[in-house]
Amino acid sequence: MSYQSNTGSYGGQGQKAVVKNADMSDEMQQDAVEIASDAMQSQTIEKDIAAAIKKKFDSKYGPTWHCIVGRNFGR
Repeated sequence: MSYQSNTGSYGGQGQKAVVKNADMSDEMQQDAVEIASDAMQSQTIEKDIAAAIKKKFDSKYGPTWHCIVGRNFGR
């Protein structure tokens, strides 16, 4: 299943997050997109965005999650 959502300012206003392949429930995918969007709106440095996403996932779903943030992933 794919999930699309408008994201925050990191990639520009109105860009969509598209989950192309995931090994998680639709609910968890939606949560991941929302957490990532929130992190991109509150942080500007890629490593800080990744840290914020990891912290929320570790807290909500248990450790140990890994998160990489950067441009041109998945293209």
